[in-house]
Parts: sequence; C-alpha cells; structure tokens
Amino acid sequence: MTSAIAAQPRLNRRQFFQQFGLLIVFLLLCLALSLISDRFLTGDNLKNVLRQSTVNGIIAVGVMFVILTRGIDLSVGSVLAMSSIVGADLLQQGWAPFPAVLAALVVGGLLGLITGLLVSQLRIPPFIATLGMMTFGRGLAFSVTGGTPISSFPDGFRLIGTGEFLGIPTPIIIAAGVFLVAYGLLYHTTLGRFMFALGSNERAAFVSGIPNRLVLLSVYVFSGMMSALAGIILIARLNSAQPSIGEGYELDAIAAVVVGGTTFDGGEGTLLGTLLGVLIIAVLNNGLNLLNVPPEFVGVVKGVVIVVALLLHRALR
Repeated sequence: MTSAIAAQPRLNRRQFFQQFGLLIVFLLLCLALSLISDRFLTGDNLKNVLRQSTVNGIIAVGVMFVILTRGIDLSVGSVLAMSSIVGADLLQQGWAPFPAVLAALVVGGLLGLITGLLVSQLRIPPFIATLGMMTFGRGLAFSVTGGTPISSFPDGFRLIGTGEFLGIPTPIIIAAGVFLVAYGLLYHTTLGRFMFALGSNERAAFVSGIPNRLVLLSVYVFSGMMSALAGIILIARLNSAQPSIGEGYELDAIAAVVVGGTTFDGGEGTLLGTLLGVLIIAVLNNGLNLLNVPPEFVGVVKGVVIVVALLLHRALR
C-alpha cells in the first residue's frame, strides 16, 4: 500500500510533463531569449516570428499526417519549388491569381499522388520513394525554368504573402485556417481515425477493414498540397520564384513534427504538439539570428535540440 501511494506522485508528474512539457520548454526558450536580447519581445519581432513560421507550419501539418502512418516525406521542399514555379509561370502568362494558385495546388497534389502510389501500390519504402521525388521535383524545376528566377507578380497575388487583415498578416491567417482544417480532418473524420490506426498497426488496420492504400494515398496528396500552398505564400512574400527555393525545408518541417512529439513509430502525435514544435523551431531560428550566431553553427544547435527532444520524449514514454 505504501509503495503504491509513493508511486502515485511520480505517475502524476510524468503525466504532467507528457501533457505540458513541450509548452514549458517553449516558454523557457522565450524567457531565455528575452533575457539575452531586448529585441526579442518587441511587437514587430514577435509578429515577424509568427509570419516566418507560417511556411514551415503549413508544410509540417502535411508531414505530420505522413509520419502518423509510419512514413516520411523528404520531397516537400522540391514539391514546394515545382508547384510555386508553375503558379509563377501562369501568373507571368496573364492568369488571374486564384486559378494560378489553384493550378499550383493541383501540381502539388499530383506530385504527392505519384509518391503515394509508389508507397502504397508498389510498396517502395517511404524514405526511398520521397528521396526519389525530391530529386525528380528539383530537377524538373530547374529544367522548366532553365535555372532562371521568375519574378514581378501582380499586387493582388502578393497580398497572399505581404497583406494584412485587421493588423494580422495574411500568411498567419492562412496558416491558422490550415491548422483548423487539419484539426477537423484528424480528430473528427473517419480518415483521421484510419491514420492513427494504420500507424499503430498496419496489419491490424487491414484486418479491420481499413483501406490502407487509400489512406496512404490521401496523406501524401495532402502533404503535396500543403507544400504547394506554403510555396505560394513564400513566392508571394519574396516576389520571386526560383528552382532552388525550398531547399532544406524538409529538415525544419520534420524537426518541428518530431520535436512536437509525433513519433516515427506511427500512430502517436498531436496537432497541438506539432504547432508548438513549429513555434519552437521559429523562435530558435529568430533567437540565433538576433544573437548573430554564425550560419554554420545554426544546424548544430538545431540538431542538439532535436536529439534532446527525442530523448526526453522517449524517457517520458
């Protein structure tokens, strides 16, 4: 009886850190940066952090869906580049912003569909399939443009990346909408339940009648479309689309999802955790920039943060 009573506080502490540990880490990181730099807590800087986190946040939502099913998507940066170049090229041809954006989303979805077919139908491991798509998409982007940037977009299109509504930057509003849609899909639809089931046990999901292949196709298509949407926001903000855009973005997206508690074992993760992971990566990037940390050390710091997050998450499990 005594041992059971003594064990209860430890159990409660573990549950507490499982639920709020990531939030505590985020708040401590913000506190540390506010003490080190007096520019961190300024309104302009915080708005800048949120604006810069939108691209990675939208990509991370798609990546999270994939990782929930025990997959991985290394192609998001290349899909972002190819989709945004298609949208930019159509704008240059005189297309209106809405159909150009829609075409870019379709391209992202098609590239995701190809990856999903490789994984679900041909049973190619996700790492290999998305690595191939990463190379293919980037090469296609360079081939289409000849390595030449596309720039000078209409003002109506640029509002997607630079506009504001009631003082809130448009990219933040779009990202918030993406997270709300993802929340609905993940927790209030059959597809969301299927994703968790497939990631937890693929064989059991199949025996239970879950259409595993269709679920895999869906998450890769969704990931491709999220990459395309992020690319549209990015080129609207930069007023330029080039074939090298999005290089390395897959690393920040995967880092945000993993730091947020979604495991590569599949079937475990929360959208709130992914959001906090995105904010931690964004604050970390901003803090390193404010502290004038040399670019060659930025990757080292990120790597340490990711490893520590994984070790803590495994210890809490």
